Amino acid sequence: MSGLLTLADVEAARDLIADVVRLTPLEPCRPVAAKLGGPVWLKCEHLQRAGSFKVRGAYVRISRLSPAERARGVVAASAGNHAQGVALAAGLLGAATTVFMPIGAPLPKIAATKGYGAKVEFAGATVDEALVAAQEYADETGAVLIHPFDHVDVIAGQGTVGLEIVEALPEVKTIITGIGGGGLISGIAVAAKALRPDIRVVGVQAAGAAAYPPSLKAGHPVRLQSYRTIADGICVGCPGDLTYDHVSKLVDYVVTVTDEDISRALLLLLERCKQVVEPAGGVGVAALLAGAAKVEPPVVAVLSGGNIDPLLLLRLIEHGLAAAGRYLSITVRTGDRPGQLALLLTQIAEHGANVVDVVHRRNDPQLRLGEVEIALSVETRGAEHSDRLVSALRQAGYTVEFAPGRLS
Repeated sequence: MSGLLTLADVEAARDLIADVVRLTPLEPCRPVAAKLGGPVWLKCEHLQRAGSFKVRGAYVRISRLSPAERARGVVAASAGNHAQGVALAAGLLGAATTVFMPIGAPLPKIAATKGYGAKVEFAGATVDEALVAAQEYADETGAVLIHPFDHVDVIAGQGTVGLEIVEALPEVKTIITGIGGGGLISGIAVAAKALRPDIRVVGVQAAGAAAYPPSLKAGHPVRLQSYRTIADGICVGCPGDLTYDHVSKLVDYVVTVTDEDISRALLLLLERCKQVVEPAGGVGVAALLAGAAKVEPPVVAVLSGGNIDPLLLLRLIEHGLAAAGRYLSITVRTGDRPGQLALLLTQIAEHGANVVDVVHRRNDPQLRLGEVEIALSVETRGAEHSDRLVSALRQAGYTVEFAPGRLS
């Protein structure tokens, strides 16, 4: 256990941020509790200042710089949440901020980072590539690099989330949260395991950017060759050395979820729990819903961030409805005869489904002579209702195909 942070480190960090961060609430999550058969609570860090937990670690790190270091300014690399946390913390502490963000970073996160007073530069397609550019900038200018996860002060600051959870819910048995680089779960595990060694700490990664499972298997950090997920906040290609040590020694296990799992979870959080979170912020709930994590209630799932692009939110709602069987995208081929479209729409209505969108095509070269293709978006009451509708259309003689997924 040598080399790891201690409870005293996390408690000292809490003293530093006491007047800066918000004590975020624990909210019950009854839909997931019903599935698990025991209490489930949501730690609402998406309601934190700057929209995520990141301000905790950023403020601790920057507050401990010397006046001379702060005068040189700070630099960070981030897809958005760390950027906002650093920009807010640096502004409160009087340090100029430059943030390197990946090309294609969400526009609302870019705008918010600038709104907190940071200068934004773009470099690379991933956070890892932006981090290389930030380090080069630090070497050239003397600005202090504020690493997004692999620093003791950052981990200590994020660990205050764990303190708050255990103090608010002493009977908690499991804490589950997302993992990108690992700063948040490392800090939570330090605090939770020190206060209650029996608490299980579970990490969740997006399947398309899951560096921890192969790293833990190899016994050292392993860099992914490629990675992609809708959860940009945890899209990190390699664990940090320090965070890997903490996760490997303190975290009970790590699971993965698909982007489809994530979209279902965000839809449930929005519709049933009235919580708007970004994809990375909802992966803990996604793991619980998908059955990826075997947990003992009471469970606390950390909603780590809420900085979501509204356009992505629209796509996620649509995709989440589709994944839940409530939004059906199909193409139907039928004969090009007068009244055929009206007949098809009538049959759909008779089965209690609602047509949202229709595209009628007859000039596709793949169609046979005298055949048309009708693309339909249909609202249904769930997966069983969708299956019954498709079966009924096929029995009526229509060729029905499912449209390819549009989430990327």
